[in-house]
This record gives sequence, C-alpha cells and structure tokens, in this order.
Amino acid sequence: MQELIGSPHPSISVILPVLNEQSHLESSVRSILSQDYQGPIEVILAIGPSKDRTLEIAKRIASADSRVVIVENPTGKTAMGLNLALRQSLNPVVVRVDAHAEIPQNYLSLIVEVLNKTGAVNVGGVMAAVGKTIFEKTVAGAMRSAFGVGASRFHTGGEAGPVDTVYLGAFRREALIAIGGFDERFTRAQDWELNFRLRENGGVIYFDPRLHVTYRPRSTVRALAKQYFEYGRWRRVVSRRHKGTINYRYLAPPVALVGFLASAILGLLLSPILFFPAAIYTLFVLGAAVKISSSIREFFLLLLVLPTMHFAWGAGFISSPKTLVPSSE
Repeated sequence: MQELIGSPHPSISVILPVLNEQSHLESSVRSILSQDYQGPIEVILAIGPSKDRTLEIAKRIASADSRVVIVENPTGKTAMGLNLALRQSLNPVVVRVDAHAEIPQNYLSLIVEVLNKTGAVNVGGVMAAVGKTIFEKTVAGAMRSAFGVGASRFHTGGEAGPVDTVYLGAFRREALIAIGGFDERFTRAQDWELNFRLRENGGVIYFDPRLHVTYRPRSTVRALAKQYFEYGRWRRVVSRRHKGTINYRYLAPPVALVGFLASAILGLLLSPILFFPAAIYTLFVLGAAVKISSSIREFFLLLLVLPTMHFAWGAGFISSPKTLVPSSE
C-alpha cells in the first residue's frame, strides 16, 4: 500500500479559490487553522478580483498567521485559482476547501488516515449543506436528499468506498501533478473532470462519510437557478469530452424538463389525458416536499426549490454548446 511521504503526520497544503467571499472567508479559514492535526499545515488563498472586502479580510488573516499565504488569481476562475495555489504548494498532501465551506476539527487528521489506509489518490466526504435563512435551510434539505439531487453519496451519505467523484477532495500531490492539475477551460464541473482523469491514470477516488464539510447553499431562487443551470451545462461538457461518464441519474433532469413541458403543451393543445406525465412529476414534487420538509414553510418553499433545481440543471444540460470547451483531438 502506498504510504504518504515523510512522517506519520505529513505536511499539508490547504488550497482555497476565493472570489467575493467576505461573508464566509474568515470562518472558513478559522476552521482550517483550528484543526487538531499534529503535522505542519499551510493555507494558500488564491484571491480573485473581488468586488467586496475579500482581499482586505484575506490580508488581515495572513498578517495575523504566517501559515496563511495569498496568491493572486487575476481571472477569478476556480480552476486557475486552484492551479496557482497548487504550484505555490510543495507539501505531499493537498486539500481543497472552498471559501464558503467549513471543515470539522478532525478533518485533516481523518484525511491522512484515509489516504494511508486506502492508497487512494483523492478522498472526500459529505457535502453537508447547512442553511441560515429559511430559504437556505430549504435548499439544504433538498441538496441532502435523493429527491433533490439523486443518490450521490457525497450529497446523501452512504458507505465508505471507491466512487467516481467526491466533494472538494484531498489529494496526493504527485497524482495531481502527474495529470497536469485542474483543466482551466472548465468554469464548472472541474471536480468531475479531474476525478475522471485521476481514475483513467489508475488512481482510486474514495468516499468516507466521516468527512463532513459544512456547505452554505445559495440564498435566492435566482442564484440557485443559475448555479444548477451551470452544473447541468458543464456536466454535459464532461460527458462530451469523456465518453461513458454519463448515467441515468444525470439524464433524469433533462428528461423531466422536456417531459413536463411537452405534457403541459400537448395537454392544452390536444387532449387533457396528455397532462398525465406533468401530473406525475407534480405528485413526485409534492411527495418529496412532504418527505424533506420539517415545517409548513419549508414544504411550500420546496414546491419552488425542487423544480428550480431539476429544471435549471436540465435546461443547462440540454442547451450546453459544444463551443464551451473545444475538442483538443
């Protein structure tokens, strides 16, 4: 089994792509610096051209703790920021954390344990969505349910074991370097695409449910719709570039969108019996809202949130242009 380089507590580089994160950056970095891990750590913030006080906050954090390093990310794009931070790092373990996420105190210790135990090149856990406002809490419930996002273990939990992809990720640095890091042409779906190349290169991607990362959901319907539209759009790009990476779970949202619209239109134009598929989807949403909600307010909000997530993802998948990432072949 491949052991990590160095001592039982190898040095860790935690890398964060940061853009317009004045509300969450400080708490995110604090959760990293307060780890119970016994080995050396550094935190590399790849700061994009933010329109808020993000850079000011980052500089204050860095001046107060020498473990925090700032690198400039002129484009603000996630993949470039990750690569810039990766090039700045030298440690054998590279842990990605987002600036609006928070990790538990034993996260880094667990990561080293799992990397050593499994020999995996990338490990990750549960994207534990937690909201503050009633809308965010409703979105969080949908994101942690198979009714909202399908049965991905990093959303809904499950048994530890090899998977296709994980949330964020903690990597053996040499594995990242061997495949050239993140593909900077991808605005979204960098994780899916990167993990495909890691697996193609013989690596194992491993999920462990003990690795919980607190994720803050979008706070408005518009922001949620934009997020899921981009998810669908870029997941289609991955499926074009890497054949065989699509499955029925990813096809469900576009099929639901087309089926619902066709049913509604044909039901109006031809016969009420053609409303049946749309009615089935509506009943599914109602049942899912009952299952997920913990209050009357959440129930009614889920009637908006669930179709927004499903249909925005489906619309992005269907409308994704081939020109987003031209073929290199």
